[in-house]
Amino acid sequence: MPDTADHFILVCATCNGSQSFESLREKLGKNAPPGFAIRSVDCMAGCAHPTTVGFQADGKAQYLFGNITTDEDVMALTEFARQYRRSEDGWTSATDRPRALYTKTLSRMPGIRPEVAQ
Repeated sequence: MPDTADHFILVCATCNGSQSFESLREKLGKNAPPGFAIRSVDCMAGCAHPTTVGFQADGKAQYLFGNITTDEDVMALTEFARQYRRSEDGWTSATDRPRALYTKTLSRMPGIRPEVAQ
């Protein structure tokens, strides 16, 4: 894991899908852009859609993808990681994301921004 990581890929370690945490960590680690760290998460409540993978960074929208089953899906996640890294606020539309993830987006939550004092 790079010491300078400011973007994170979260992988469910308890999902019983065709892609195990260990396998995903290895594949994503080889292909993720610089600045990403891969973290194990015990559960992201995506049990009906194993395997689940999330993306987060300070001030950016957060994403949860599910039904990650194939190497094509994993490559789409690394493509999304590059897109997410380039985006100032992390906000992407479904049509801009890699095609393999089109039906695999479980949630997008806005990034946390400090409130402006009034």
